[in-house]
Amino acid sequence: MNSTPLDSNVDAVVCIPTFRRPDWLRQTLESVLSQKTDFPFAIVIVDNDAANPAGHAVAKAMLDTTDIPSTLEIEPSQGNCHAINRAFSSALDTYPSARWFLMIDDDEIAEAGWLQHMVETARRTAADIVGGPVTRTFDADVPASIRNHAIFGSIEGATRQVNMIHGSGNCLIARHVFERFGAPFFDLRFNFLGGGDMEFFTRCRLAGYKTWWCAEAIIHETVPSDRSNPKWLMKRSIRIGSINFVIDRLHMGAFAGVKVFAKNLVSLSLGVVRSLGILLRTGEIVPATHPLLMSVGRMAPLLGLTPRPYEAKA
Repeated sequence: MNSTPLDSNVDAVVCIPTFRRPDWLRQTLESVLSQKTDFPFAIVIVDNDAANPAGHAVAKAMLDTTDIPSTLEIEPSQGNCHAINRAFSSALDTYPSARWFLMIDDDEIAEAGWLQHMVETARRTAADIVGGPVTRTFDADVPASIRNHAIFGSIEGATRQVNMIHGSGNCLIARHVFERFGAPFFDLRFNFLGGGDMEFFTRCRLAGYKTWWCAEAIIHETVPSDRSNPKWLMKRSIRIGSINFVIDRLHMGAFAGVKVFAKNLVSLSLGVVRSLGILLRTGEIVPATHPLLMSVGRMAPLLGLTPRPYEAKA
């Protein structure tokens, strides 16, 4: 069921940006459609493959059979920030009564109760932002050194207030946060690098917004074999370093260039020490490369070598 414009009977909106994953999107959408809540919610899906919007077709076939309000969009400008911004903008405009806006990625599956837990936490704590755990399931058999790699780590522990969350794959954001910052919500400088979510939540932290962690709102992510091999993990470590550098440069204030350069030098020294420590402690090479490669990644943008993993081939 597609919503009518300015649908006023919705409290929360689940946003799902998608790009060339129609089969996975089907599973994601099934998990969202099966959520049981004590409040009305809607779904917004944005397909970022305008040339072949297979995800749009899958979503339409599924949503046409349900009474849950929904909005389907196709975003022609390629890049994850474009798709995410389109999803949030559409949700804000189409559902003016909605107070909370959630996001789940198109390779994730929400556990039963996920949506209720997220909104309940926001209600109870008056949180501006809520995050929840993303547990990983690997397509292929991988050694413990890969399963426990820092890249696959997450906030752990009980439901509580936290300083900030770092990713948008399982998040809730209150309407007033978007209204304060204005569009585009995710900085387009991160469109192909990634990390637009981390930069957004950094801005939220600096603005004084309150973030809570909801341990009960669990999402499961499938990690394909091409994202659990040493080459991909090492490239990801470099990219994380580049993201951290760009965010620091944006938010360090006066003399940011000098501060960031000094931080890069300290990071490189510490990266060597930490990598050697992990190698000596575990004997595992791939996890040991992570601190050093993040430090290398911080240097890459200075050399004009910023990674662009989200720039898809035509």
